Amino acid sequence: MSGFSPDHDGAEVRVSPNFGPRAGASRPDMILLHYTGMRTGEGAEAWLCTAESQVSSHYIVHEDGRVVQMVRESDRAWHAGKSVWRGASDINSLSVGIEIVNPGHEFGYRAFPSRQIAAVIGLCRGIVARHGIRAERVLGHSDVAPGRKVDPGERFPWRKLAEAGVGHFVAPARAGGKPVLGPGDRGDAVEQLQSMLSLYGYGIDITGAFDPPTGVVIAAFQRHFRPRRIDGIADRSTVDTLRRLLEALPNDRMLD
Repeated sequence: MSGFSPDHDGAEVRVSPNFGPRAGASRPDMILLHYTGMRTGEGAEAWLCTAESQVSSHYIVHEDGRVVQMVRESDRAWHAGKSVWRGASDINSLSVGIEIVNPGHEFGYRAFPSRQIAAVIGLCRGIVARHGIRAERVLGHSDVAPGRKVDPGERFPWRKLAEAGVGHFVAPARAGGKPVLGPGDRGDAVEQLQSMLSLYGYGIDITGAFDPPTGVVIAAFQRHFRPRRIDGIADRSTVDTLRRLLEALPNDRMLD
């Protein structure tokens, strides 16, 4: 493919060879947000467009707000890796991937510039409109790959996106207080917590035991929805925020 017309108005096009057809999905129903986690945006863009990397995303958004499209939205980009959400494991076939330039935790994680976030919001709004993507299906890489990935990270302004009509969010309860549940706990309360996380979409085994994988999923949830404290402990704030997110889901989503 030598080139294509961008799906997003104003996007530059730089074609990545790393893509294929969507499997079992005629169109995306999810947006997955990442940070690049490399020293420079130029290096990240080049890597996503190099055949040897075997990775790509549909878009990259630079810190100055420039948007570059590398894979058509109708095609399957290779950005999610081993991931799961609501029981689906081929997240690449279901999603539009957006890489947001930021050096990430390894190279000096920093706040995302306002101009960059404005561009991300505009891009997401267009994708939502084109594909009818629901608010709760705008997710971070860390949501679908807890523990393996932490991007776009705790500095990403999910609240600002939600205020602009992108994504699902409730104001988190203040962090603190005694833990409700933690490592080593067992019983119905742990099983209920795991069930709530699973119902929202996280990949978690419902065992009734607060094991290390449960703590990893809770930390991923906190990173997105209650980033003031990310410790993998189910304090009252974490449980309350999760419960209110579930209550805020559309009724037909709860019946899916």
